[in-house]
Amino acid sequence: MSRLSDGDVDRPASRTRPVDGTHPSGHHELISADGVRLSAVHHEAVRRSEGTRDLVFVVAHGFTGSWRRPKVAAVMATLRGLGGVIGFDFRGHGASRGRSTVGNLEVLDLDAAVAWARALGYRRVATIGFSMGGSVAVRHAALYGGVDAVVSVSSPARWYYRGTPPMRRLHLAIEHTLGRLVARAVLRTRVSPVDWNPIPEAPRDLAGRIAPVPLLVVHGDRDAYFPVDHAQEIFDAANDPKELWIEPGLGHAENAVAPELVARIGVWARDSVR
Repeated sequence: MSRLSDGDVDRPASRTRPVDGTHPSGHHELISADGVRLSAVHHEAVRRSEGTRDLVFVVAHGFTGSWRRPKVAAVMATLRGLGGVIGFDFRGHGASRGRSTVGNLEVLDLDAAVAWARALGYRRVATIGFSMGGSVAVRHAALYGGVDAVVSVSSPARWYYRGTPPMRRLHLAIEHTLGRLVARAVLRTRVSPVDWNPIPEAPRDLAGRIAPVPLLVVHGDRDAYFPVDHAQEIFDAANDPKELWIEPGLGHAENAVAPELVARIGVWARDSVR
């Protein structure tokens, strides 16, 4: 999606811990493998057997998102009917520190959240990512593993895509100083000015490494950012078990998904990890 980064990932061992325990707001701080402090939150399942933690969904938001945003919070609330939920802010977003690398080093952030899920005692972990978060979920599963199911919603398959007006505007925002200032002031998103060097492998280049972990690729036929060929490329590159859902009328990412679709995704993940 972008060329901005502090360098590619060399897979350092993940480490995560609550920095100051539970804050008054109910959120935790995690530390990524490269030392970035991340804002995160955990919600128990609405219904669970006493003392057991079976399945947790780790929700990875899109660019400019946050676990506090209403659309992301709505996704998490729906998933709580099926399991525990962890939300977090990617670096450079919301209450997290650091600067966004727009899908590259963010795999370390997701890895910290997955490690926290394991530390909380969950037996099964499903990652669900939207847009940038969807690309991160695919890349994380291929590079790190440690998850039991992966869902990628509205993800780009390849980098540098400028084929739609929203993506051309996005590249202007992240590749130019003025655009980054606007993103910081208006969207509370702090973007790194450093170019990718080397260029990280794109989701379609890594999808084949995910199996045997189940992969679900979800995309809308009215996505204004990425056309459905992005979803098809990720799906084609992946090995079984995998599924592709092209949703009629669906727009882009967490801002477009309805509770019914989120519930279907959650049921797919629950059934896939059994």
